[in-house]
This record gives sequence, structure tokens and C-alpha cells, in this order.
Amino acid sequence: MAHYLLEYTLVGDYLERRAGYRAEHLELARAAQARGELLLAGALADPADRALLVWETDDPGPVEAFAAADPYVRNGLVQRWAVRPWTVVIGAGAGPV
Repeated sequence: MAHYLLEYTLVGDYLERRAGYRAEHLELARAAQARGELLLAGALADPADRALLVWETDDPGPVEAFAAADPYVRNGLVQRWAVRPWTVVIGAGAGPV
């Protein structure tokens, strides 16, 4: 299994606008977690301008599918998103050093 980071760049009024989409967003995230794909997720604070989601999956397809389906992305709360491979060297799932 490989690790991937999904990074969201959030709009300035993200915190004010997310309420109407939060339940659907969290439902998608919990489903990905239940499948064992999504390990950690959350927004950065002070300022809340980015969010990071840590994935463990064989390929980036599920990560990209999540972003495409996410109501935060579909409704303009996310300005940009990117999926990047992450080489984990310490911790659960770490590869050879």
C-alpha cells in the first residue's frame, strides 16, 4: 500500500460556508475511512486556509474520486486541490528506510 496526501486550498470564508455541506462531506470521509483508505483528515487552523487528508491505498484513484465527489469541491469551498504521493519513513505503514 502507498500513502497519498490530498491537499485542499480553502476559500477565505470556508468556515462560514461549510455548514450546509458538512454532513455530506463527513459522510463521504467516514465511508472512505470504513473502507480503510482514509487515515486522517482535517483543516489547518489559524488560519483555516488548507485541509489535509491522509490516504493509504494502492493508487491515487480513490483519492481523486473522493475530491471529485466532495461537496466542498463541487460547491466552491475548495479553490484548488492536489493529490501527492507521500513517502512515509516513520510510523504505521512506513516503507524501508
